[in-house]
Amino acid sequence: MPTYSPKASEIQRRWYVVDAEGLVLGRLATEVARVLRGKHKPIFTPHLDTGDHVIIINAEKVVLTAGKAEKKRVYNHSGYPGGLSEQTYADALARKPADAVRRTIRGMLPKNRLGAQQLTKLKVYAGPVHPHAAQLPEPLEIVGARRRTA
Repeated sequence: MPTYSPKASEIQRRWYVVDAEGLVLGRLATEVARVLRGKHKPIFTPHLDTGDHVIIINAEKVVLTAGKAEKKRVYNHSGYPGGLSEQTYADALARKPADAVRRTIRGMLPKNRLGAQQLTKLKVYAGPVHPHAAQLPEPLEIVGARRRTA
C-alpha cells in the first residue's frame, strides 16, 4: 500500500483565536506551534505545510513562571562586530509583547523555508482587538497553559 501524501488542494485551513490572558508563555507556544505545523490533523506530513491559522490576542497579559521574566534573556545581533544586544523577557514583553510571543513560537518551528511559511499563518496582537473577524475564527482552548491562582 503506498504512503498517502496530501495534495495542496486537499488541505483545508481553519482559523483559531487564542486569548493569551493569564496563559504561561511556553505552554501557549508549544500548542500554537503544533497547530501551525498541522500536527493535530490526521493528514500531517512533515515536509508540507498542513497547519491552520492562529490569532493570539492579549499578548501583553502572558505570564512566565519561576521568575523567568527577569532571568531569561533575549538576544539580537545587528550583523556588525560588537552588535550583540540583550534584554530580559520582562523588558521585551513590556516594549513589544507581540514580538516577544512571536519570537518564542518561531523558535519551536522548523528552521527552514517551511518554518518561515508556517510562521506567516500566525497573527499576534498585544490587545484584545484583531482585524480577522471575517475569517470566523474558532476559539482554541489550551487546557494545560492556564496559570493557577491560589
